[in-house]
Amino acid sequence: MQKGTISKYPKAKKIPLKNRTWPDNEHTCAPIWASVDLRDGNQALAIPMNIEEKLKFFDCLVATGFKEIEVGFPSASDTEYNFIRRLIEEKRIPEDVTIQVLVQAREHLIKKTFESLEGAHSAIIHLYNSTSPLQRKVTFNKSKEEIKAIAVEGTRLVKSLSEQCDIEHIRFEYSPESFSDTEVEYALEVCQAVMDVWKPTKENPIILNLPATVEISTPNVYADQIEWFCTHLENRESAIISLHTHNDRGTGIAATELGLLAGADRVEGTLFGNGERTGNLDIVTVALNLYSQGIDPKLDLSDLASLRKLYEEVTRMQVPERHPYSGDLVFTAFSGSHQDAIKKGMDLRNKQPQDHTLWEVPYLLIDPNDIGRNYEAIIRINSQSGKGGVAYLLNHDYGLDLPKAMHPEVGDAINSVADKASRELSTEEIYHQFKESFVNLEAPLKLLSIDRTFNDADDSLILKAEIEKAGEQYSIQGTGNGPISAFVNALDENGWKDFTLNDYRQHSIGSGSKTEAAAYVQIIGSQGTQVYGCGIDPNIEKAGLKALLSAYNRLHTD
Repeated sequence: MQKGTISKYPKAKKIPLKNRTWPDNEHTCAPIWASVDLRDGNQALAIPMNIEEKLKFFDCLVATGFKEIEVGFPSASDTEYNFIRRLIEEKRIPEDVTIQVLVQAREHLIKKTFESLEGAHSAIIHLYNSTSPLQRKVTFNKSKEEIKAIAVEGTRLVKSLSEQCDIEHIRFEYSPESFSDTEVEYALEVCQAVMDVWKPTKENPIILNLPATVEISTPNVYADQIEWFCTHLENRESAIISLHTHNDRGTGIAATELGLLAGADRVEGTLFGNGERTGNLDIVTVALNLYSQGIDPKLDLSDLASLRKLYEEVTRMQVPERHPYSGDLVFTAFSGSHQDAIKKGMDLRNKQPQDHTLWEVPYLLIDPNDIGRNYEAIIRINSQSGKGGVAYLLNHDYGLDLPKAMHPEVGDAINSVADKASRELSTEEIYHQFKESFVNLEAPLKLLSIDRTFNDADDSLILKAEIEKAGEQYSIQGTGNGPISAFVNALDENGWKDFTLNDYRQHSIGSGSKTEAAAYVQIIGSQGTQVYGCGIDPNIEKAGLKALLSAYNRLHTD
C-alpha cells in the first residue's frame, strides 16, 4: 500500500449541482421494487441455480410481493432461456407480475430475447451498454458518438420487434452501465437519445436505470448524480428513474436511500444483497428501513426466517449472523446494560395497550414479531451478560418474576458459570443453575414436615416442624402471625437465628391444576451479608418456608 499521499486512485468527481434539494427531502412511500435475484444474483453464485430451484425462487418472490422480476438473460444461456419458456408455457406468471429480461445492445441477442418471450402477457426488455470513460477506453476503444450509437441502434431494434411480436404489453428499460463513473452530461445525452427513439409517454413511460455498477464515491455524490439527472432530463414525467447500486464501498444501501430522496422512483436489488463482488443492493434491508420509519414497504416480510431459509437453500449462500434484520444475532443482546434496558422496555410495553402504542424498546429498532422473529433469542447469556438478562429469561421462559433486588445475586451466579465454561449458556442451563443455587435448598437445614394450629385468642399461628440440621433430626416450635414468622421464631428459640428477615414476595406460576407458587425470601446475616432464596411448591405456605430455608442454607454455605 502507498503511504502519505495516495496517487494510485483518482478521486470521484463532484457533480455541478447547485441548490440541491435531496438533503431536506423525506421518504414518504415505497419505491417500485424490481428483484434481480434470478439474473444478477444468480450469475454471482459459485453454483448457479438449476431450473427447478429458479422456479421455486420465482414463486417465493411473487409471494413476497414483487411485481417486477428480472428472470434472466435468455440470449446468454440455454438454462435461462428454458426457464423463461417454462414460466410462460406453464402459466406461472400472475397477471399483475411483469417479467424482465436483460440483453446487451447487439442485434442477434435482442432477437433471441424476443423469441424467449413469445406468449408472455407483459415483459420489460432491459437493454444496456457501458458508457463510462474507462469502459470506452479499455473495453471497447470507442468514442462517445460510437457508444451512443450502440444504445440508439439497440433501442431502434427493440422498438421495431416490439411492434411485431405477440407479447401483450412491452415495456422498455435502458441502462447506461457504469452510470456512476460516467460524466453526467454524457449519460444524460445517451439516455435522451434513447428516449427520442422510443418516444415514451406519461402513460407508457420508459425505465431509465442508473447503476452504480462499481461504487466509486460516497453516497451523497451518487445522490447528486441522480438529482442532477432528474432535473435536466427532458420529458421527465415520461420516465421512471431506477437505481441499481452495488456495494463495493459498503454503502450501497445508503446510496439507494439517498438516491430515492434525490428523485428516483424504482429500485433494483436482491434479497439479502447477493451479487457480484461485494454484492447488489439488499432490498430486504431497505424495505425494513422504510418500515421502521412508518412506511409500508409493499413487500410481505412477515416471515423473514422462511424467506431466508429458501434463499439459503437455492443459492447455497449464508446470511451472516449480524446481517441487518435477518441475521441470527441482530435481535440479541449479550451486554448487561443492553439486556437491562431491553427488559425495562419490554416490561413497560407489556403494561400498556398494544393497538396504538409506539414501539419504544431500547436497542431494538423494530418489533421482532413483525418479521416473524420471537423474543426467545433477544437475550443471550455469556460471561459479559448482566443481571437483567438472566432475570428476563427466567421470567419469559419459566414464569419466575424475581424481585429486582435479587437480580444481581442471580446474575453473578449465572455469569460465573458462563465464565468458567467460556461459552454461551442455554436457557435450560440457566434454569438448571438457578435451581441448583437458589431453589428448595436442603442443606445444612432441611424441612421434613410441618403441623400448624391457630390460637383464636390472638389470631396467632403455632407451627410445629420436624427438621434435619447437619444430619441430626429436631422437633421445633414457634409462634407468629404466619408460617414464616412462626418458623423464624422457632429457629430463634433453638438459638439458630443469626439473621434478620428483610423481604418476602410470592406469585403463582402457570394456571389451572398445574399452578405452582414461587416465593422469594431475603435475609441479612449477622455480618451484614444479604442473600435471597427461592421456594417453589404447589402449596403457597410451603413455598414460602422453602424460600426461607433456601436463603438460610445459602447464608450458611461457603
